[in-house]
Amino acid sequence: MIARRVRYEANQLGTSYFMSKKSSKTLAAELDPFISPFRVDGAERFHLKSHKTNEKGGLDKDEAETILDANRKRLSDFQEKLYAKNRWSLLLIFQGMDASGKDSAIKAIFEGVNPQGCEVTSFKQPTSHELDHDFLWRSAIALPERGRIGIFNRSYYEECLVTRVHPELLVKEKIPPKLITKNIWRERFEDITAFERYLSRNGTVILKFFLNVSRKEQRERFLDRLEQPSKNWKFSMNDITERGRWSRYQAVYQDIVRNSSTAVAPWYVVPADHKWFARVVIGSAIVAALEALDLHFPSVDKESKREFEAVRKALEHEGKSGATKKHGGKAGE
Repeated sequence: MIARRVRYEANQLGTSYFMSKKSSKTLAAELDPFISPFRVDGAERFHLKSHKTNEKGGLDKDEAETILDANRKRLSDFQEKLYAKNRWSLLLIFQGMDASGKDSAIKAIFEGVNPQGCEVTSFKQPTSHELDHDFLWRSAIALPERGRIGIFNRSYYEECLVTRVHPELLVKEKIPPKLITKNIWRERFEDITAFERYLSRNGTVILKFFLNVSRKEQRERFLDRLEQPSKNWKFSMNDITERGRWSRYQAVYQDIVRNSSTAVAPWYVVPADHKWFARVVIGSAIVAALEALDLHFPSVDKESKREFEAVRKALEHEGKSGATKKHGGKAGE
């Protein structure tokens, strides 16, 4: 029943709908079947195993592509208004196991979006300079300015993930030993949620996406990387080492979502076995969040309008004068 309803909703979502101004429903309401089932805001206890990795939302690949294309058009329009208005900013956080599809999702969803107002930051292993600061520092300096979209490919959540799976990494962070207690992960969650609350209170909208891929699908993607020469560069032997810690990573991700999901910075647990459906979920959540900001191009005050009118008339007069002189010159030859 749910699948049939979602499929019906999907069939209503074409480019013609997105470009129509006559629909009585908001865009967010139309996209809700692809958002709400995957949104986690802390209202209920979260269990990762209850979220399927192979969900398709009642769609097929062609229907998903139609929605994705329409979302791209809307995203491009919203991004231009966000940039022009220069009040809000949008922070998008992508987390997931290796080969979960973070890079390709970012590329596909933001295809055609003006790069002037959008920036991707990939967080790798911390440098020695970054390790000389607190764990949030390198993320804080990469935050999007007002009017811009910031995309974090991995983020400060790595400091509650990799450092938890590999606690020996905490030593490299130069934290005073007496501060590394059994409470450090709870304290980091407190710091992160306070940080995100602070950002939201200052006009940064935060959306967090955990691309939930299955162990079986990860295996297929690793094999694909090994078999195709053009994808060999994506593969690392460390990926296999970390794959051996799959259960540990899943447990830690569950704890992360449980302890950092809030109404102002929700997590979206995105089914990632089918990349095309993951992109529908992510794109829909972004578009709905931007629509909620009620973005418009800045209005011009009356004084500026009068000045613009005077300039317009002067430019038009200049054009007419130039045409008259040119015509007169030809007649006198």
